[in-house]
Amino acid sequence: MADEAKILEAVEIARTTGKIRKGANEATKAIEKGTAKLVVYAEDVSPKEIVMHLPLLCKDKNIPCVKVSKKDDLGAAAGLAVSTAAVAIVKEGDAKAAIESIAKR
Repeated sequence: MADEAKILEAVEIARTTGKIRKGANEATKAIEKGTAKLVVYAEDVSPKEIVMHLPLLCKDKNIPCVKVSKKDDLGAAAGLAVSTAAVAIVKEGDAKAAIESIAKR
């Protein structure tokens, strides 16, 4: 996925200048509250059930949802020493333009 670097960069920028929620549960809560601007989840999560509901929830709430291939990369972008299944950006900070371009695709 060519855009994966852009997605991870948007997560990093949002982490430092805005606000993110880390983990599938926190992402789910942000979607349900309608505060998520973008949801990113990892494809290599096992079992898949942990993140399977995210794209559907996002579709219902009209929130852009994208996937990256590795949970390790997502964890690193989220500023964690461990991998994470999902991240929800709740305040874009300086990543607003990046998030808008990701959301358009």
